[in-house]
Amino acid sequence: MPHIIVKLWPGQSEEAKQKLAEQIVANSMETLCYGADSLSVAFEEIESRDWKDKVYLPDIVEKEGQLYKKPGYKM
Repeated sequence: MPHIIVKLWPGQSEEAKQKLAEQIVANSMETLCYGADSLSVAFEEIESRDWKDKVYLPDIVEKEGQLYKKPGYKM
């Protein structure tokens, strides 16, 4: 715990995904005070043509109250 799923368009290299996973784990350990052994990271590639129906509507629009960073807004 936690399990983090990154949804993205296909095309990123395995090296880029590995680097992002390592950064997510490092930041999660620092911020949430979990050990690396309790974290897992997965990548789910979603085609751009399917993004609206598989990600934007169900994960962003319908769960707006759970978002900590909305698309289009800088942190």
